[in-house]
Amino acid sequence: MKTKHIDEILLEHPFFEGMNSDFVRVIAGCGINKLFHAEELLAREGKTADFFYLVRQGRLAIEMHTAGRGHLILQTQSDGDIVGWSWLFPPHLWNFDVRAMETSHVIALDGKCLRQKCEIDKALGYDLMKRFSQIMVERLRAVQVQVMDLYGNGR
Repeated sequence: MKTKHIDEILLEHPFFEGMNSDFVRVIAGCGINKLFHAEELLAREGKTADFFYLVRQGRLAIEMHTAGRGHLILQTQSDGDIVGWSWLFPPHLWNFDVRAMETSHVIALDGKCLRQKCEIDKALGYDLMKRFSQIMVERLRAVQVQVMDLYGNGR
């Protein structure tokens, strides 16, 4: 079985659908394959956010720590999902923890590398910003539904 290169994997991923193939190759040059075991942290709230992750296989929990309740899972992400946008926005710090719920294979994309590439090629930066903005809107809608489920019936 032939091992796929990162650019081939990205080209097949829905997040990169329709993206200029030259952009995808630039992005792939900032990526590495990584394996995280169950309960391993990929990101810690308040720490430097230099990566985002494309989940190839597995499940990741986006969590926040709450007083008295410990870690609260806000969302889970699985095969084909993208996790992390904090690398895009100063001060480039994670807003949440990200934990592997099971053994997870990801492509870790180096945000610092990509920020440098986007400074050189503004069109690449604009394309990535549009795509991440869509993810952010989808995640905010999901959180809105969670909040309504949690508090909406208690009026």
